[in-house]
This record gives sequence, structure tokens and C-alpha cells, in this order.
Amino acid sequence: MPLIFDAHTEYVLETDNVLLRPLQAHDYQPLLPFALNEPTTWQYSQVSAAGEEGLKNYIDDALTARQTGKEYPFIVFDKLTESYAGCTRFYDIQPANLTLQLGYTWYGQKFRGTKLNKHCKWLLLGFAFETLGAERVEFRADNNNKRSIAAMQSIGCQVEGVLRSNGLKADGQRRDSIVLSILKHEWLGGVKERLAAKL
Repeated sequence: MPLIFDAHTEYVLETDNVLLRPLQAHDYQPLLPFALNEPTTWQYSQVSAAGEEGLKNYIDDALTARQTGKEYPFIVFDKLTESYAGCTRFYDIQPANLTLQLGYTWYGQKFRGTKLNKHCKWLLLGFAFETLGAERVEFRADNNNKRSIAAMQSIGCQVEGVLRSNGLKADGQRRDSIVLSILKHEWLGGVKERLAAKL
């Protein structure tokens, strides 16, 4: 049975701490301060949203990708501070294989190191495995991005290996990408419970 996924459905996910809703064109305004003032946010990323034009392109590309059914971008709203915190998305959605990737995740500087990311991942992973019917959720990061790798491992991701020189960073340099994943039986067999205890 393929993934139960519809790119045209408005999926909204939330806890008491965070709300994830579909990214929209008008989200340019609340995200603009990050794009203008925190350009190092995308130091390790393959896609940058730095600067006015960078943010516009980022949102346009994300919305176009959603229309193809291959990606589904969310904006992140932090309920504790009542402010927008960043973005994340499902991508490389493969209904026939029951797999997808979770990434393009970034947060403003003041939200890093808080529990915001764990709340987001708890929502997104639960939705992927328990609602959409995914059997595998994959994560990737620049192999030099130790903060991101540690964050992924802290939510229960298993390292699978490193793809050497497999892509370009936003600055044009090549990068090695580490691949991690969580499987459905791992999520239901303890990862979900352990992550919930950290919220």
C-alpha cells in the first residue's frame, strides 16, 4: 500500500510548544529577519535562504516542489515565544517505496539548542510513520556539520554511511553527505517513547 499522501492537503501539526503548517508565499515577511541577519544559518546547506533574493528563491522553489508531490515544506511557529522560528520539509517522497526524507531544516539562532527541534521531529516522524504509512525516514547532512549530526542522533537516527562528494553546498564547494535513518519498527519499538521523554 503506497503512502497516504496528498500534496494539496493542508497538513497542520502541533503540540503545546510548536505548530507546523504548510509554507506559503506570504511567509516571506516573518522569515526575512533571519535571511538578512543570520546568513551563517545556511553554512552547510545545499540551498541557502540568505538575503532578500535568497529567501524569495527558497520559498518559490519550495512551493513549486510541493506542487510536484515530491516535497512538502512547513514553516515552524514557536508557541512559547509566539514567533516564527524557521522551516523544515518532507522531500524525496516515494509513495511506492514507502519512504521519504526529512530535511531542509533550519532555525533562527535563538531557537537552536532548545527543545524546539525535538518537538518538530516528534510531530513529523509520528505523522510520517503513523499517518502517512512510511516505512523509512531518511536524513542527510554535511558530514562536517557536527551540530546537525548530533541533533539527529539524539532523536534516534542511525548512521548508515557517508556519500563522498555527492553534492554542492550553497557556496559552490563540494560536500560529503552523511546518511542517517529511522525505520518504522524502530520508531514504534522505542524511539518514539525515548524522544517523547526528552520533550
